[in-house]
Amino acid sequence: MTFAEIGLHPAILKALTDSGYSEPTAVQQQAIPAALAGRDLMVSSQTGSGKTAAFMLPALHLFASQERPAVAPRTGGAERRPGPRGHDRHRFQPAQPKMLVLTPTRELALQVTAATEKYGRQLHQVRAVAILGGMPYPKQMELLGRNPEILVATPGRLIDHMSSGKIDFSQLQILVLDEADRMLDMGFIEDIERIVAATPASRQTLLFSATLDGTVGDLAQRMTRSALRIQVDAVSAKHDNIEQRMHFVDDLAHKNRLLDHLLRDVSIDQALVFTATKRDADTVSDRLNVAGLNAAALHGDMHQGARNRTLAAMRRGQVRILVATDVAARGIDVPTITHVFNYDLPKAAEDYVHRIGRTGRAGRSGLAISLVHFAEQFNVRKIERFTKQLIPVEVVVGHEPTRRAPSANPRPAGKPAWKGGEKRSYGQPSAPADKRFSKPAGAPRRDGAPRAPYHDSAKPSHGGARRSYGER
Repeated sequence: MTFAEIGLHPAILKALTDSGYSEPTAVQQQAIPAALAGRDLMVSSQTGSGKTAAFMLPALHLFASQERPAVAPRTGGAERRPGPRGHDRHRFQPAQPKMLVLTPTRELALQVTAATEKYGRQLHQVRAVAILGGMPYPKQMELLGRNPEILVATPGRLIDHMSSGKIDFSQLQILVLDEADRMLDMGFIEDIERIVAATPASRQTLLFSATLDGTVGDLAQRMTRSALRIQVDAVSAKHDNIEQRMHFVDDLAHKNRLLDHLLRDVSIDQALVFTATKRDADTVSDRLNVAGLNAAALHGDMHQGARNRTLAAMRRGQVRILVATDVAARGIDVPTITHVFNYDLPKAAEDYVHRIGRTGRAGRSGLAISLVHFAEQFNVRKIERFTKQLIPVEVVVGHEPTRRAPSANPRPAGKPAWKGGEKRSYGQPSAPADKRFSKPAGAPRRDGAPRAPYHDSAKPSHGGARRSYGER
């Protein structure tokens, strides 16, 4: 199936052709025709599967097909438009968007807006704007004063403008919740319910999420009417085009040395390094810059202007290494990211899949490398069970861990982590190699008394402390 066969507006087809898109992805093939038919949708699709076009192309087609009424002055006869400056501020009339897209983060909102501008570049009468936290208030008022057809927003900032009467949803035709699971994880459920309550019951609702279970499924059922459920590329799907590796580290100093070494690989075009905290993102970025590596940090404590400049520099290739937290990196789509590094493992296995999906975009190959402390072996096993893939363990000569790393021999996907009764060992020697402890049970002692069987784990050493062998 092609976009032309779906029956999209000619102006949209031209924009897609100019952008190099010829065939829809799997989620687009299912979602676009259903959305064009006016169906509510509940779509489970992973990041990078083309879901933005899946909900934006049908909307653009609808708006392109509708005759736009003549634009009348919105200030009671005055030719100039109302705005935050000047004496006509009090005459500002609320924006009346036809489509609302809710996103969990500012970066994703900007990405959706940019994609909309690309798909609708031939539709000069359709305007899309993003309203989000960190943007100067006068700029937001200016954007709303244009009365855009498409409004992309984060829930918190949208609530602010709704409360002040700057937005009127009486003309809303389409409501989209993008990455609904992430919005609920971030505590936006009350804001979402308040926003939905302010929209017409006749609206078309399109919900996109990595999962449609639990709270997300309950929310979707309440918001939609006879919704078509589409499940494509579940979040646990394999990233066959992304090679995965794991390196064990002894401590923070060892982790930093190994990361420095790996980032000097000449095959890296651009890399994304994930940290657990905002402070670590700043610390790691600063240390990499001191080491002569071109790095920048991205996290939620940065002002929106700084975040926008950092992302723009990344897309222009001026930043080689981006050090980011999960929330800040959500929705980043930079095709030239060839490597993803998990400086810290994520708390949830689903987040691991989202992280490594930042590379290997648009059919390219990628490499995902995790730096793991031996105490994090349980988290590794959770990820492997979730993805049904073994993450091979590798060692860099000169940067070996002092403890013995587990075997890197892969096992078939979906098989247990052991074979023949012998469990896979993470960081533990299989048996003491010292011949002093290989005497047969019952061998006589020097005083002639019979020797009891030796049990290393139960016999205390001098002073009562248990003696440990094979660990440093």
